[in-house]
Amino acid sequence: MRDAQITLPWADGDYTFRLGWGELELLQEACGAGPYVVLNRLIADEWMMGDVLHTIRLGLIGGGMAPTDALKKVRDYVEKRPPVENVLYAQGILSAGLTGAPEEGALGEDVAGNQDSSSTTSQTES
Repeated sequence: MRDAQITLPWADGDYTFRLGWGELELLQEACGAGPYVVLNRLIADEWMMGDVLHTIRLGLIGGGMAPTDALKKVRDYVEKRPPVENVLYAQGILSAGLTGAPEEGALGEDVAGNQDSSSTTSQTES
């Protein structure tokens, strides 16, 4: 199962981030743009302040952190720091939310890997 969870060394420790469907909808609302538009802005260095802040905050919440704790973390480690320090983190969190974390493997990989390839008869052969 691809749950888009990613753990990163960020701020004062290692944190789990996850942008599920609900968090992506909240991100879209907070940033006034769809998630891929936000990701493209982050990658193209055309981001807005909220793109970075809300991606990290919502990622922390989706990763299991209480909303009040997530807000405190972004106030301490995003708002009080130069914005560029967190752009790559936001890119990684949002990329994982949209496409899955790198270590998750491709959708259908388990099924394809477990197929019996010992048969020499074509499925269309009679």
